[in-house]
Amino acid sequence: MNENVIDRSRDITILEVLDRVLNKGVILTGDIVISVADVDLIYLGVKLMLSSVETMEKLKSGKH
Repeated sequence: MNENVIDRSRDITILEVLDRVLNKGVILTGDIVISVADVDLIYLGVKLMLSSVETMEKLKSGKH
């Protein structure tokens, strides 16, 4: 084991996670394929961006 590694694990509440997501923003991507009898019928590519309105306004105006 590497002795220089700092153990930063700690309990994180859902409120802390939500606060970080709203302040920083997060993008989730995924693919959904609906098929019948091994024949692909529908492909759906999904991108979901989640953040607060204030964070999006800062990003749009270029103020980081």
